[in-house]
Amino acid sequence: MKPFARLALCLAPFLSLACTQESSKAPGAKPRIAVIPKGTTHIFWQTVEKGARVGAAEANVEMLFKGPLQENDRAQQIALVQQFLGAGIDALCLAPLDHTALAPVVAQAKAQKIPVVIFDSALDGVAGADFASFVATNNTAGGKLGGEQLVKLLGGKGKVVLLRYNVGSASTEEREAGFLAAAKAGGLEVTVDNRYAGATLGEAKTSALNLLDALREAQGVFCSNESASSGMLLALEQMDLAGKLKFVGFDASPPLVAGLRAGKIDALVVQDPKRMGQLAVSTAAAALRGERVPPAIDTGAVLVTRENMGDPSVAALLE
Repeated sequence: MKPFARLALCLAPFLSLACTQESSKAPGAKPRIAVIPKGTTHIFWQTVEKGARVGAAEANVEMLFKGPLQENDRAQQIALVQQFLGAGIDALCLAPLDHTALAPVVAQAKAQKIPVVIFDSALDGVAGADFASFVATNNTAGGKLGGEQLVKLLGGKGKVVLLRYNVGSASTEEREAGFLAAAKAGGLEVTVDNRYAGATLGEAKTSALNLLDALREAQGVFCSNESASSGMLLALEQMDLAGKLKFVGFDASPPLVAGLRAGKIDALVVQDPKRMGQLAVSTAAAALRGERVPPAIDTGAVLVTRENMGDPSVAALLE
């Protein structure tokens, strides 16, 4: 056999694979942007998905939304990123479960020249350099907002309990830090600051029930995300403490809004998840087109109380 013929036979499998990969994208097909949230069960992420679909329609791209079932499954989230990268997506929007653990796969995406927008929760690295942009609430400011409200509700004195969310979650760690700074500066005594709710509503309720003695002695409590706030509400109801101590939560869902309306919750720090999803996708699409995008985009948060929850601009965030 001639040398060139042997070479052609050796290269045939690789040429076939390359042709298959190239032909997997139909001519004129829309760019594909994968959106991977921390999880899919909470109302927050379902609202993020609605916004992401709006952003995809506006940018004329195909949006693929998939996340881990539970918000503590780092391995599954890493696997999802790798699967999407292997499937030839054009851009990625990621809400990392862990600010350190997800950094290597984001670096892998960058090496493949796939634009990445980090949203909701920070990732180790530099926005604008290690990834295209960071689209999120200013979480430290959000936590501070909650802490200042609890100070106001308690008149600058009293014992309070902090129920954290999950180790490694940058967004909630920033909220908790903002809360602690504001609460202590305002004269409150934080008697518990080292307990974690966990990733599910059931775990959060159990964690809150385990704080029974501390909660009975406290005058206030702060929780840093939807599931922690919901679990605390259920626990306070079971312990007959709902409405008897000042409660500031984070995020909105039908049970939390009902708790606010009923006086069992005194305030909620509410984000704009629909806007977050929309801006994450539109920013990724812009980066994919080669446009310069802001390295950081603050999607905002507001303090919601019974007094302002009927205002149209606030009510829209509670739907």
